[in-house]
Amino acid sequence: MQGFWCITAWAITTTWCWGQTAPTYYENIQPLIARNCSSCHRPGGIGPFSLLSYDEVAAKGTFIGKVTKSRYMPPWKADPVYQSFRNQTILTEEEIDLIQQWLAGGMQMGKVQHVKNSSALNTVAKPDLVLPMTKSYRLTDQAKEDFRFFVIPTNLRSDAYLSAIEFVPGNRKQVHHSRVMVDSTRKIRGIDGMSELDPRIKEFQTIPLADEFLYGWVPGNTKIFFPPGSAKRIPKGADLILNIHYSPTSSQQRDQSVVNFYFAKKPVLREVKTLTLKESDIRNQPFFIEAERRPTFYMDYPVKKDMAVISVMPHMHFIGKSFLAYAVTPEGQQIPLIKIDKWDFNWQTTYQFKKLIAIPAGSIIHVEAQFDNTSENPMNPNHPPKNIGYGWNSTDEMCNLVIYYLDYQEGDELIDY
Repeated sequence: MQGFWCITAWAITTTWCWGQTAPTYYENIQPLIARNCSSCHRPGGIGPFSLLSYDEVAAKGTFIGKVTKSRYMPPWKADPVYQSFRNQTILTEEEIDLIQQWLAGGMQMGKVQHVKNSSALNTVAKPDLVLPMTKSYRLTDQAKEDFRFFVIPTNLRSDAYLSAIEFVPGNRKQVHHSRVMVDSTRKIRGIDGMSELDPRIKEFQTIPLADEFLYGWVPGNTKIFFPPGSAKRIPKGADLILNIHYSPTSSQQRDQSVVNFYFAKKPVLREVKTLTLKESDIRNQPFFIEAERRPTFYMDYPVKKDMAVISVMPHMHFIGKSFLAYAVTPEGQQIPLIKIDKWDFNWQTTYQFKKLIAIPAGSIIHVEAQFDNTSENPMNPNHPPKNIGYGWNSTDEMCNLVIYYLDYQEGDELIDY
């Protein structure tokens, strides 16, 4: 006797039952792909191939089945029980089973349907201003870490307000990370192409920046977009300063990375601000990880003014093990921010909250970051392990939490966008 049971996926508009119509791409699979995969797997995205059409998905069908069943994909490192996020990509067991049934049924196409816009689909919107590096940079082929500064003039004729920002590495294999800063004085242009090791760098670092952290790109990160009515401001005629870290290579490689601006289409009432907790904020100094040790470092940040948090972005390198951040209010209430039990250097993300997180003045933001510098850590870059301290090299370590926020206004925690 044929069983008669149903699979209901929380974000799928239809229910598929044994004994009824088999799942099809357009009705059942395309919505999953659009919500969880298309933001990366698209032309120009960080995914190695596109998944925007039936033919593209069907061609990778068996592979998709394997990586979703093993939960290797979609990659999501934050604990969804501790805190949920707007940009999280997590498949339920029912959705994974649905993919398996679609494959077993011959990957039926079904009737063409249009997927409604979602936050994931919005990531494919075209930028309003594309700002590439002024020229292609030739990386050193001496198998050394390479840290370079580049200047991109925006040539803006008036102040610009950005609803979203995106960094697109020109050479995905070699760009390790990039920090984007803003100079409104145009006095830092001479830094273009310089190495961080150049002693002349200090002359430019005495000039105040308009924004010390406009955006940061790390492996796995995508563009950041802000709540309606808020934006990052870029002054008229400002220059972008890129600080790019290139991984070692012994072959001839080039890079010409790009920064994309998405202008606010509605009136901007509030300016987005950035708070960065860094190694100097660690209270159990020094930030030094001895070989064969698993230390945990703690950071505390006193909140002086009510804030509405848009997103958080933790950052560590290879021997990072776990990361926890939360706030404690003056009344003792704990506000969860992010919990990553298994840190993965290759998948780092700007985690955007579903709704803004209100943190009142007088609260303390706490960070607990654990590192594993033992021979048992397969990600350890040193065999045998060596003592590791702070540094920008991937074989050094860092401990950061970057927070985008707004000065709090009543009702912020109810904003859904």
